Amino acid sequence: MNEINCTVCHELIHGYLDHELDATTTANVAGHLSHCADCQRVHDEMQRLITSVKAYAPYYAAPDALIQQVFVNLPSPTSPWQALRETTQKWLAPAFSAVALAMALALYVATPSPEQPWLEEAVSSHVRSLMAEHLNDVVSSDRHTVKPWFTGKLDFSPPVFDFSAQGFPLLGGRLDYLQHQTTAALSYGRAKHIINVFMVPTTEADQPRKNQFIRGYNVVAWQHNHMRFIVISDLEKTELEVFSRLLEQGAF
Repeated sequence: MNEINCTVCHELIHGYLDHELDATTTANVAGHLSHCADCQRVHDEMQRLITSVKAYAPYYAAPDALIQQVFVNLPSPTSPWQALRETTQKWLAPAFSAVALAMALALYVATPSPEQPWLEEAVSSHVRSLMAEHLNDVVSSDRHTVKPWFTGKLDFSPPVFDFSAQGFPLLGGRLDYLQHQTTAALSYGRAKHIINVFMVPTTEADQPRKNQFIRGYNVVAWQHNHMRFIVISDLEKTELEVFSRLLEQGAF
């Protein structure tokens, strides 16, 4: 059974409670919960929330007094329901276009940016690399060992640097796969934290660094000189930003 840490367990608890995980991952989560009191507490709180929502979500019927107020000043049609229909048509018709506009705006806001699928998939790859003990295909802190390892495996040459002097030692590299493209992945360390760096060519225009918090992880992404960079870790946001600046400055 592969051991998982608390960060990965928190990432998977929702899927575990909803029975969405495969058998191996379910067993790994269950094993971790059996000996980690903090994660078991998070699990129990989520379970109680799910149970409470199902049991106590309120339903409110309109009171009789409100119904009477709706009809009190209406002309006498053939039935109350006809009156309600005529009145609501009169009230709602002018507001329909405003509602449609609001819905269109909500859809626009909810539509993810073109970069979001890359970031979501990169976070998933980061989690898998920690779970499956496949962090590196080549394990070395020597960039002169890691960089040549990619030769012949990719149709581009990823920049590789060792930032040990700045407190971010190179750990190694591996091949990954994001959005149907073979990707270079480098791993760096910071205390007990792992940083994954994904690099892949792009035809899109340059974009400055952007920070996001996705499923429990800090993510920094940017594009420069037809190369996409995605940096992911559970490292504190400001420290990850420091590392990202080092990488950006070193690469260009």
